[in-house]
Amino acid sequence: MDQARGGRNYAYMGAIALLTIGCLYVLRPFLAAILFAAAIVISSWPIYLYVLARMRGRRTLAALTLTLTLTCLVILPIALVAYNLADDIGRFYEQLKAAVATGHVEPPAWLRQIPLVGETVYTYVGTLVSSREQMMELAQRLLEPARHYLLGGGIVLGAGVAQMSLAAFVSFFLYRDGHTLLVAIGVAMSRIIGERAHRIATTVSQTVRGVMYGLLGTALAQALVAAIGFVIAGVPGVPLLAVATFVMSLVPVGPPIIWGAAAIWLFNQGQTGWAIFMVVWGLVLISGVDNVVKPMLISRGSSLPFLLVLLGVLGGVLAFGFVGLFIGPTLLAVGYSLLREWTGIEPAVVNDMS
Repeated sequence: MDQARGGRNYAYMGAIALLTIGCLYVLRPFLAAILFAAAIVISSWPIYLYVLARMRGRRTLAALTLTLTLTCLVILPIALVAYNLADDIGRFYEQLKAAVATGHVEPPAWLRQIPLVGETVYTYVGTLVSSREQMMELAQRLLEPARHYLLGGGIVLGAGVAQMSLAAFVSFFLYRDGHTLLVAIGVAMSRIIGERAHRIATTVSQTVRGVMYGLLGTALAQALVAAIGFVIAGVPGVPLLAVATFVMSLVPVGPPIIWGAAAIWLFNQGQTGWAIFMVVWGLVLISGVDNVVKPMLISRGSSLPFLLVLLGVLGGVLAFGFVGLFIGPTLLAVGYSLLREWTGIEPAVVNDMS
């Protein structure tokens, strides 16, 4: 009797495992968007509850409001950056290619103003561009690989916009049916894990919110600080540069690419003082936001070491594309928190070890 019951249980578990594998295989093309949507919904669930109360329990309207807000605040600006990036790269490449072909290339005057090595660098660049053969050789070595690299980045960004659009669509249903899903997940976790199910669910939700708040909050703060600096220094295209800073701040050491390019443009315009101001503003304030705000926000949900954040970002991009910037650190943070919960190691000890 017991053996027959045990055999039925094993068969039941095996059928569930095969069904789960089959479902994951079917959903594999959309897995990144689903994970990103889940992270967004978990991190913004308190906001959804507030909107739901304001709309007197109309779940569909509240879910639509949150979804449209996500689209307007995140997806549309990133789509704008992707479109302008692809357009500017193509136009700049054609202009530079034509300049190299005709030989009308002059070194920028701001090279002379670089302390100590400015004159030497200017002379070397002038000699290089004056020789058509050397310029053509250099162009063949650098221009085409650089074009492919930048266009590849634009394609990744464009694919990320598509994934985020799908995630916004999925998030609508997760918001609308969230209460039913929470009950179902709670029952399933209680049957599998037992009494610790509620504690583990709380740990997962806090970790996801901490990481998402840290990534998005820091990105928004850096974009605002960078926009203020661009306005003060008189850099054109402030809205586009601010959105680009928001996107690049999700990548380790990303914002210096934006404000560094702005500083170079100011040098090229002969505005050396403002260029130095832009460099100081970037090093002290824009990078300072990353060093202060991100650890403060993430530590509310999980004391995730920097190494795991870095590996999560890089591995997430390789595994899921652009949205892996969010998914990678979040998954590692959840796994890290659950491991800490299972082993009973206190956060202070983990921080000392890391």
